[in-house]
Amino acid sequence: MDTHPSAPLPWGNRTFIMAIINVTSDSFSNDGILPNSDVVAAALARAGQFLQEGADILDIGGESTRPGSQPVNAEEELARVLPVVEAIHAAFPDALLSVDTYRAVVAQAALEVGARWINDVWGLRADPDLAAVAAQYGAPVVLMHNRLKPDSAELQVRLGGRYVGVEYTDLMADIQRELLDSVALAHQAGIPDVHIILDPGIGFGKTVEQNLELLNRLDEIKALGYPLLVGPSRKSFIGYTLDLPPEERLEGTAAAVALCIERGADIIRVHDVGAMTRVAKMADAITRK
Repeated sequence: MDTHPSAPLPWGNRTFIMAIINVTSDSFSNDGILPNSDVVAAALARAGQFLQEGADILDIGGESTRPGSQPVNAEEELARVLPVVEAIHAAFPDALLSVDTYRAVVAQAALEVGARWINDVWGLRADPDLAAVAAQYGAPVVLMHNRLKPDSAELQVRLGGRYVGVEYTDLMADIQRELLDSVALAHQAGIPDVHIILDPGIGFGKTVEQNLELLNRLDEIKALGYPLLVGPSRKSFIGYTLDLPPEERLEGTAAAVALCIERGADIIRVHDVGAMTRVAKMADAITRK
């Protein structure tokens, strides 16, 4: 077993950039690597570009989580993700690789070939075995809040999917409580606090208005005491606010990223790495004394 132990990043000194590598054909942001292309070569080229542009973490995923997307089975996810993780690790052995999955079998296989982090959009609630894998391999895990329900998604051709009619008793209190439920699952499996990162789940089972409020109140998630990852990049709350399709959301993403950093984000998960690296550096210069 190759455990690839990960030391915690030096939180608080600056904002870290997590770059998105989607090995899918149906990414909401139109940045997925198509199956009929040379997937590994395309992913390697993208990884090299992102690292050159300032990415600290490469997050590799094989299943789209956009509203209305079709799930893939574990075999298909493994077939998409493993060759890419293995190739990027071989080409860039010092790069910090994260696997974007909620399945224990995929996470374990990816950790064996070079991944070091697990990014779970279901916060350890989808697969009861995932927490044990993270603990066994000493892998930091991103625990995301998620109330995603396909039947609450509304799709528009130009702007993509958004969630409507999602009800919270108290938005921030509910998100805090459900994130802490995921933390409890991590603790039960033996994952230490230093390997836990929280993601409030911008865009996952939240309306446009709820996403805007959540972003504005991120400091309340930060107050839970864990490093904070936020992924506002090209999300539908930007598109519906500005009436723009995913490929025209750069400025909206930049505004959201800057506010995320001001509210305490430690990691931002983005598509436009070069531009958002510059936004983060500028925001850090203003906010981190």
